[in-house]
Amino acid sequence: MSANNYSLGQVGDYEIKQLKVFKTVVDCGGFSAAETMLNIGRSTISLHISNLESRLNLTLCKRGRGGFSLTEEGEIIYQMTETLLESLDAFRITVNNLNASLTGRLRIALSDSVSLDPRCRMPELIRHFTDRAPEVTLYTNVASMAKIERTILNDEADVGFIPYHRKLDGLEYIHLYSDNCYIYVAKDHPIAKLSEAEQVAEVDSYPASHAGLKPHEGVSEQISNMNLSAISYFYDTRLALILSGRYIGFLPEEYASEYVNRGEIVAVATKQRHYTLGMAVIYKKTAQPNKPRELFLQVLREQLAVAHDKAEAAPY
Repeated sequence: MSANNYSLGQVGDYEIKQLKVFKTVVDCGGFSAAETMLNIGRSTISLHISNLESRLNLTLCKRGRGGFSLTEEGEIIYQMTETLLESLDAFRITVNNLNASLTGRLRIALSDSVSLDPRCRMPELIRHFTDRAPEVTLYTNVASMAKIERTILNDEADVGFIPYHRKLDGLEYIHLYSDNCYIYVAKDHPIAKLSEAEQVAEVDSYPASHAGLKPHEGVSEQISNMNLSAISYFYDTRLALILSGRYIGFLPEEYASEYVNRGEIVAVATKQRHYTLGMAVIYKKTAQPNKPRELFLQVLREQLAVAHDKAEAAPY
C-alpha cells in the first residue's frame, strides 16, 4: 500500500474493535482458529482485518496456502496493539476503582485542643465526611507540631491540624484561622496587681513555661528575654502550670477566654507582649493518590467556604 502523504488521524471505537479482532487472530494463529474465540464468522473476521489494513494503509498479514503469518509491519502493529489494549484495560480498571465505594482509612493527627475549637469545625467535618464515606475507618491522634509534620512527611498520617509558624517545602498548608497569643498569669500572681507599665518592666523576671520549640522570629522576639523555667508544649499542661501561680506563659486568647471569664487567669503586658499564631491543615505535597484524604480535604474546603459565606452575610 502507498504511504505517500498518508496520515492516520483520530483512532476511535471502531478502530479499537478492529485491533482487538486483529490481536485475537494473531494470538489464535489464524482466521479459522479465531472464529470460536470471537464468536463471529470467518468472512466477518476477514472483513475486519481488511478494513483495518485499509484504515492503517498497511498490509498486516499474509493469507494463502502457506497459512497465516504477519508482515514486518504487522509484527510492529501487533506489539503496539498489545501495549494499547493493556493501557486501555488499565485505564478502565483505574476509573472503576475511582468510582468504587470509598474504603480504607484516614489518619488525622491533631495538635493539642484543636479538635474542640469551634473554628476548626471538626465535628462538622467528621459528620460530612462519614456521610460520604461510611466505610472508611478514622484514626485520630494528638501530638506536637513537630511530630505531626514528621508523620505527614513519613506517610504515617494523612492530614494534620497544627499551629504553624513555618512552612516546610514538602507540605501543603490550608490556613484555618489565626490566634492572638498573650502572656497569662494566675489571678493572684504578684504581677497581676501591677500597672501595664510595671508589668512590661517586670514580666521577664518571673519563671515562665514555653512550648520548647525553636520559635519563629515573631515568637522569638517575645520570649527571648523571658525566664524560661519550664517546658510544656500542650496548652492544657501549660495552663496547669500557670494556674499553680508559680509560672507565667503565652496562651492563645481564644483558648484562655474561658478561664479569663471565670476569673482564674488574667493577661498581662498586653500592649507590648503578644504575637500571632496561625492554625492550618497540612498534607504531603507528593503523596500517593489517597481517596479518603482527598475527600476529607474537599469537605474541609466546602466547610471553610460555608463559614466564609456566613461571615460575609452576618450583620455588622
